[in-house]
Amino acid sequence: MYQAPDKKFWRGHVDLQEGNYISRWHQIIKYLKLTQDVHLSGQKQNIAFLGFCCDEGVRRSKGHTGAQQGPDAIREAMANMPVHFNTEYTAIFDAGNVICPNRNLETAQELLAQKIYHLLQHNFIPVLLGGGHEISYGHYLGLHQHLKNHPEASFGIINIDAHLNLGSYSRDANNGTAFRQIADLRRNHNKDFSYFCIGVQQTANTAAHFNSAKQYNASFLKAEDTRESMLPEVKKLLDQWMEDKDWIYLSVDLDAISAAYAPGVSNPSALGLDPYVVKELIVHLYKSGKILSMDIAELCPAHDQDNRTALLAASLLFNLVQTISPLKE
Repeated sequence: MYQAPDKKFWRGHVDLQEGNYISRWHQIIKYLKLTQDVHLSGQKQNIAFLGFCCDEGVRRSKGHTGAQQGPDAIREAMANMPVHFNTEYTAIFDAGNVICPNRNLETAQELLAQKIYHLLQHNFIPVLLGGGHEISYGHYLGLHQHLKNHPEASFGIINIDAHLNLGSYSRDANNGTAFRQIADLRRNHNKDFSYFCIGVQQTANTAAHFNSAKQYNASFLKAEDTRESMLPEVKKLLDQWMEDKDWIYLSVDLDAISAAYAPGVSNPSALGLDPYVVKELIVHLYKSGKILSMDIAELCPAHDQDNRTALLAASLLFNLVQTISPLKE
Protein backbone atom coordinates (compact mmCIF):
# COMPACT_ATOMS: atom_id res chain seq x y z
CA MET A 1 0.00 0.00 0.00
CA TYR A 2 1.19 3.51 -0.80
CA GLN A 3 0.75 6.47 1.58
CA ALA A 4 1.00 10.03 0.32
CA PRO A 5 3.41 12.36 2.17
CA ASP A 6 2.16 13.78 5.46
CA LYS A 7 3.09 17.34 6.41
CA LYS A 8 2.85 16.62 10.14
CA PHE A 9 6.35 15.12 10.14
CA TRP A 10 7.91 18.31 8.77
CA ARG A 11 7.79 20.73 11.68
CA GLY A 12 10.49 22.73 13.40
CA HIS A 13 11.90 26.09 14.38
CA VAL A 14 11.38 29.24 12.34
CA ASP A 15 14.36 31.48 13.03
CA LEU A 16 14.80 35.21 12.77
CA GLN A 17 18.34 36.42 13.19
CA GLU A 18 19.36 40.04 12.69
CA GLY A 19 16.42 40.53 10.37
CA ASN A 20 17.45 37.71 8.02
CA TYR A 21 15.21 34.75 7.36
CA ILE A 22 16.97 31.50 8.19
CA SER A 23 15.57 28.45 6.38
CA ARG A 24 15.29 24.90 7.67
CA TRP A 25 14.33 21.82 5.72
CA HIS A 26 10.73 21.81 6.93
CA GLN A 27 10.29 25.23 5.32
CA ILE A 28 11.47 24.20 1.86
CA ILE A 29 10.43 20.53 1.57
CA LYS A 30 8.13 19.82 -1.38
CA TYR A 31 5.49 17.08 -1.44
CA LEU A 32 5.37 14.49 -4.18
CA LYS A 33 2.31 12.24 -4.42
CA LEU A 34 3.30 9.28 -6.58
CA THR A 35 -0.30 8.46 -7.49
CA GLN A 36 -0.53 11.70 -9.50
CA ASP A 37 1.35 13.15 -12.47
CA VAL A 38 4.87 14.10 -11.48
CA HIS A 39 5.98 17.69 -11.98
CA LEU A 40 9.60 18.62 -11.41
CA SER A 41 10.50 21.72 -9.42
CA GLY A 42 12.52 23.47 -12.10
CA GLN A 43 15.74 22.90 -10.19
CA LYS A 44 18.53 20.89 -11.81
CA GLN A 45 18.71 18.29 -9.03
CA ASN A 46 15.59 16.77 -7.48
CA ILE A 47 16.01 14.47 -4.47
CA ALA A 48 13.03 12.34 -3.43
CA PHE A 49 12.79 10.77 0.04
CA LEU A 50 10.65 7.63 -0.16
CA GLY A 51 9.91 5.58 2.96
CA PHE A 52 9.58 1.80 3.23
CA CYS A 53 7.57 1.18 6.40
CA CYS A 54 8.31 -2.49 6.84
CA ASP A 55 10.05 -4.77 9.31
CA GLU A 56 8.51 -8.07 8.22
CA GLY A 57 11.95 -9.25 7.13
CA VAL A 58 13.33 -8.37 10.57
CA ARG A 59 10.48 -10.32 12.20
CA ARG A 60 11.20 -13.34 10.01
CA SER A 61 14.88 -13.31 11.08
CA LYS A 62 13.90 -12.82 14.74
CA GLY A 63 15.48 -9.37 15.07
CA HIS A 64 14.11 -6.42 17.03
CA THR A 65 10.94 -5.28 15.25
CA GLY A 66 9.90 -1.63 15.10
CA ALA A 67 11.81 -0.54 12.00
CA GLN A 68 8.51 0.13 10.22
CA GLN A 69 8.43 3.39 12.22
CA GLY A 70 11.89 4.33 10.94
CA PRO A 71 11.03 6.45 7.88
CA ASP A 72 8.83 8.91 9.76
CA ALA A 73 11.36 9.16 12.61
CA ILE A 74 14.02 10.12 10.07
CA ARG A 75 11.71 12.73 8.57
CA GLU A 76 11.10 14.30 11.98
CA ALA A 77 14.85 14.41 12.57
CA MET A 78 15.53 15.95 9.15
CA ALA A 79 12.80 18.57 9.48
CA ASN A 80 14.83 20.94 11.63
CA MET A 81 18.06 20.64 9.65
CA PRO A 82 19.30 24.04 8.43
CA VAL A 83 19.47 24.79 4.71
CA HIS A 84 23.05 25.21 3.57
CA PHE A 85 22.62 23.95 0.02
CA ASN A 86 21.67 25.98 -3.04
CA THR A 87 17.87 25.79 -3.24
CA GLU A 88 17.94 27.32 -6.71
CA TYR A 89 19.90 24.28 -7.89
CA THR A 90 18.48 21.48 -5.72
CA ALA A 91 14.99 20.65 -4.46
CA ILE A 92 14.10 18.06 -1.82
CA PHE A 93 10.80 16.17 -1.92
CA ASP A 94 8.92 13.91 0.45
CA ALA A 95 7.49 11.17 -1.79
CA GLY A 96 5.52 9.38 0.95
CA ASN A 97 5.72 5.77 2.12
CA VAL A 98 5.27 2.25 0.86
CA ILE A 99 3.89 0.19 3.75
CA CYS A 100 3.62 -3.56 4.32
CA PRO A 101 0.16 -4.56 5.57
CA ASN A 102 -0.67 -8.12 6.59
CA ARG A 103 3.01 -9.15 6.61
CA ASN A 104 2.96 -9.35 2.82
CA LEU A 105 6.60 -8.49 2.27
CA GLU A 106 6.87 -9.58 -1.34
CA THR A 107 3.91 -7.45 -2.48
CA ALA A 108 5.33 -4.44 -0.63
CA GLN A 109 8.71 -4.94 -2.32
CA GLU A 110 7.05 -5.06 -5.74
CA LEU A 111 5.18 -1.82 -5.04
CA LEU A 112 8.38 -0.19 -3.82
CA ALA A 113 10.04 -1.21 -7.08
CA GLN A 114 7.28 0.47 -9.09
CA LYS A 115 7.70 3.73 -7.20
CA ILE A 116 11.49 3.73 -7.57
CA TYR A 117 11.26 3.06 -11.30
CA HIS A 118 8.75 5.91 -11.58
CA LEU A 119 11.12 8.29 -9.78
CA LEU A 120 14.08 7.32 -11.94
CA GLN A 121 12.04 7.70 -15.12
CA HIS A 122 11.31 11.28 -14.05
CA ASN A 123 14.95 12.05 -13.25
CA PHE A 124 14.64 12.11 -9.49
CA ILE A 125 17.48 10.98 -7.24
CA PRO A 126 15.78 8.37 -5.02
CA VAL A 127 16.86 8.29 -1.36
CA LEU A 128 14.96 5.55 0.46
CA LEU A 129 14.25 5.56 4.18
CA GLY A 130 13.89 2.26 6.05
CA GLY A 131 12.59 0.14 7.41
CA GLY A 132 14.35 -3.19 7.64
CA HIS A 133 17.10 -4.15 5.21
CA GLU A 134 14.55 -6.09 3.20
CA ILE A 135 14.22 -2.65 1.60
CA SER A 136 17.20 -3.56 -0.58
CA TYR A 137 15.52 -6.27 -2.63
CA GLY A 138 12.50 -4.09 -3.40
CA HIS A 139 14.88 -1.21 -4.14
CA TYR A 140 16.88 -3.31 -6.56
CA LEU A 141 13.74 -4.57 -8.34
CA GLY A 142 13.05 -0.94 -9.28
CA LEU A 143 16.64 -0.45 -10.41
CA HIS A 144 16.39 -3.69 -12.41
CA GLN A 145 13.51 -2.23 -14.43
CA HIS A 146 15.46 0.98 -14.99
CA LEU A 147 18.60 -0.89 -16.04
CA LYS A 148 16.65 -2.72 -18.75
CA ASN A 149 16.56 0.65 -20.55
CA HIS A 150 20.36 0.85 -20.31
CA PRO A 151 21.55 -2.69 -21.13
CA GLU A 152 25.18 -1.65 -21.73
CA ALA A 153 25.60 0.04 -18.34
CA SER A 154 27.87 -1.75 -15.87
CA PHE A 155 26.44 -1.87 -12.37
CA GLY A 156 27.64 -2.53 -8.84
CA ILE A 157 26.34 -2.51 -5.28
CA ILE A 158 28.06 -1.08 -2.21
CA ASN A 159 26.59 -1.97 1.17
CA ILE A 160 27.87 -0.38 4.39
CA ASP A 161 26.81 -3.03 6.87
CA ALA A 162 27.94 -5.27 9.70
CA HIS A 163 26.16 -8.12 7.90
CA LEU A 164 26.87 -9.57 4.47
CA ASN A 165 23.13 -10.21 3.94
CA LEU A 166 23.81 -13.14 1.64
CA GLY A 167 21.72 -15.60 3.63
CA SER A 168 19.66 -18.40 2.12
CA TYR A 169 16.02 -17.64 1.28
CA SER A 170 15.05 -21.26 0.55
CA ARG A 171 12.42 -21.11 3.32
CA ASP A 172 11.64 -17.39 3.58
CA ALA A 173 13.20 -14.16 2.38
CA ASN A 174 14.08 -11.77 5.20
CA ASN A 175 16.24 -8.74 5.98
CA GLY A 176 19.39 -10.87 5.72
CA THR A 177 18.78 -12.36 2.26
CA ALA A 178 18.35 -9.32 0.00
CA PHE A 179 21.73 -9.33 -1.72
CA ARG A 180 21.64 -13.07 -2.39
CA GLN A 181 18.22 -12.56 -3.98
CA ILE A 182 19.69 -9.76 -6.09
CA ALA A 183 22.65 -11.94 -7.06
CA ASP A 184 20.40 -14.74 -8.24
CA LEU A 185 18.12 -12.37 -10.13
CA ARG A 186 21.07 -10.81 -11.96
CA ARG A 187 22.55 -14.18 -12.78
CA ASN A 188 19.19 -15.35 -14.11
CA HIS A 189 19.34 -12.38 -16.51
CA ASN A 190 22.96 -13.11 -17.47
CA LYS A 191 24.24 -10.07 -15.57
CA ASP A 192 27.29 -9.91 -13.36
CA PHE A 193 26.79 -9.57 -9.62
CA SER A 194 29.32 -7.04 -8.36
CA TYR A 195 28.98 -6.50 -4.62
CA PHE A 196 31.18 -4.82 -2.02
CA CYS A 197 30.21 -4.88 1.68
CA ILE A 198 32.02 -2.51 4.04
CA GLY A 199 32.13 -2.80 7.83
CA VAL A 200 31.58 -6.57 8.06
CA GLN A 201 31.90 -8.13 11.51
CA GLN A 202 32.65 -11.76 12.24
CA THR A 203 30.33 -11.62 15.26
CA ALA A 204 27.45 -10.73 12.93
CA ASN A 205 27.98 -13.43 10.29
CA THR A 206 28.21 -17.20 10.49
CA ALA A 207 30.80 -19.21 8.59
CA ALA A 208 28.05 -20.07 6.10
CA HIS A 209 27.63 -16.37 5.28
CA PHE A 210 31.34 -16.01 4.55
CA ASN A 211 31.12 -19.13 2.37
CA SER A 212 28.26 -17.46 0.49
CA ALA A 213 30.44 -14.39 -0.06
CA LYS A 214 33.07 -16.65 -1.62
CA GLN A 215 30.45 -18.47 -3.69
CA TYR A 216 29.08 -15.22 -5.10
CA ASN A 217 32.53 -13.66 -5.52
CA ALA A 218 31.56 -10.79 -3.22
CA SER A 219 34.13 -8.33 -1.95
CA PHE A 220 34.08 -7.20 1.66
CA LEU A 221 36.05 -5.17 4.16
CA LYS A 222 35.91 -5.93 7.86
CA ALA A 223 35.04 -3.27 10.41
CA GLU A 224 38.53 -3.37 11.95
CA ASP A 225 39.95 -2.49 8.51
CA THR A 226 37.58 0.48 8.11
CA ARG A 227 38.84 2.76 10.87
CA GLU A 228 39.33 6.51 10.48
CA SER A 229 43.10 6.14 10.24
CA MET A 230 42.60 3.80 7.29
CA LEU A 231 40.20 6.02 5.32
CA PRO A 232 42.69 7.01 2.59
CA GLU A 233 43.38 3.34 1.83
CA VAL A 234 39.67 2.45 1.95
CA LYS A 235 38.78 5.26 -0.45
CA LYS A 236 41.51 4.18 -2.85
CA LEU A 237 40.26 0.59 -2.72
CA LEU A 238 36.70 1.75 -3.46
CA ASP A 239 37.87 3.91 -6.36
CA GLN A 240 39.64 0.92 -7.87
CA TRP A 241 36.57 -1.27 -7.43
CA MET A 242 34.27 1.37 -8.98
CA GLU A 243 36.55 2.13 -11.90
CA ASP A 244 34.76 -0.15 -14.37
CA LYS A 245 31.24 0.63 -13.06
CA ASP A 246 28.87 3.12 -14.68
CA TRP A 247 26.32 3.10 -11.85
CA ILE A 248 26.34 2.18 -8.18
CA TYR A 249 23.50 1.40 -5.80
CA LEU A 250 24.51 2.41 -2.27
CA SER A 251 22.88 0.89 0.80
CA VAL A 252 23.67 2.02 4.35
CA ASP A 253 22.62 -0.16 7.27
CA LEU A 254 22.76 1.84 10.50
CA ASP A 255 23.81 -1.29 12.39
CA ALA A 256 27.23 -0.92 10.75
CA ILE A 257 27.80 1.95 13.18
CA SER A 258 28.81 1.44 16.80
CA ALA A 259 25.89 1.02 19.20
CA ALA A 260 27.33 3.95 21.19
CA TYR A 261 26.13 6.18 18.34
CA ALA A 262 23.39 3.97 16.85
CA PRO A 263 21.55 2.08 19.60
CA GLY A 264 18.20 2.26 17.81
CA VAL A 265 18.68 -0.48 15.23
CA SER A 266 17.37 -3.99 14.79
CA ASN A 267 20.75 -5.58 15.58
CA PRO A 268 23.12 -3.21 17.45
CA SER A 269 26.89 -3.51 16.90
CA ALA A 270 29.09 -3.21 19.97
CA LEU A 271 32.24 -2.76 17.87
CA GLY A 272 30.75 -0.98 14.87
CA LEU A 273 32.13 1.84 12.75
CA ASP A 274 32.67 5.44 13.77
CA PRO A 275 29.87 7.57 12.26
CA TYR A 276 32.46 10.00 10.88
CA VAL A 277 33.88 7.15 8.79
CA VAL A 278 30.44 6.31 7.39
CA LYS A 279 29.78 9.97 6.61
CA GLU A 280 33.12 10.28 4.81
CA LEU A 281 32.45 7.13 2.78
CA ILE A 282 28.99 8.34 1.69
CA VAL A 283 30.38 11.73 0.65
CA HIS A 284 33.30 10.14 -1.19
CA LEU A 285 31.05 7.72 -3.06
CA TYR A 286 28.63 10.45 -4.15
CA LYS A 287 31.50 12.60 -5.35
CA SER A 288 32.34 9.81 -7.81
CA GLY A 289 29.21 10.77 -9.77
CA LYS A 290 28.25 7.11 -10.08
CA ILE A 291 25.60 6.69 -7.38
CA LEU A 292 22.25 6.00 -9.02
CA SER A 293 20.23 5.70 -5.81
CA MET A 294 20.64 5.06 -2.09
CA ASP A 295 18.80 3.70 0.92
CA ILE A 296 19.36 3.91 4.66
CA ALA A 297 18.06 0.93 6.63
CA GLU A 298 17.29 -0.61 10.02
CA LEU A 299 16.36 2.44 12.12
CA CYS A 300 14.24 1.04 14.95
CA PRO A 301 12.83 4.01 16.93
CA ALA A 302 11.38 1.80 19.69
CA HIS A 303 14.95 0.90 20.73
CA ASP A 304 16.48 4.34 20.18
CA GLN A 305 17.84 6.55 22.98
CA ASP A 306 17.12 10.30 22.90
CA ASN A 307 16.46 9.98 19.13
CA ARG A 308 20.21 9.48 18.80
CA THR A 309 20.04 7.07 15.87
CA ALA A 310 17.35 9.02 14.02
CA LEU A 311 19.45 12.18 14.34
CA LEU A 312 22.47 10.26 13.09
CA ALA A 313 20.52 9.09 10.02
CA ALA A 314 19.34 12.65 9.41
CA SER A 315 22.90 13.96 9.72
CA LEU A 316 24.16 11.44 7.18
CA LEU A 317 21.44 12.54 4.76
CA PHE A 318 22.22 16.21 5.49
CA ASN A 319 25.79 15.58 4.31
CA LEU A 320 24.48 13.64 1.32
CA VAL A 321 22.37 16.61 0.17
CA GLN A 322 25.32 18.93 0.75
CA THR A 323 27.42 16.72 -1.51
CA ILE A 324 24.84 16.49 -4.28
CA SER A 325 24.16 20.22 -4.32
CA PRO A 326 26.56 23.18 -4.59
CA LEU A 327 26.90 25.24 -1.41
CA LYS A 328 24.44 28.03 -0.88
CA GLU A 329 25.89 31.45 -1.70
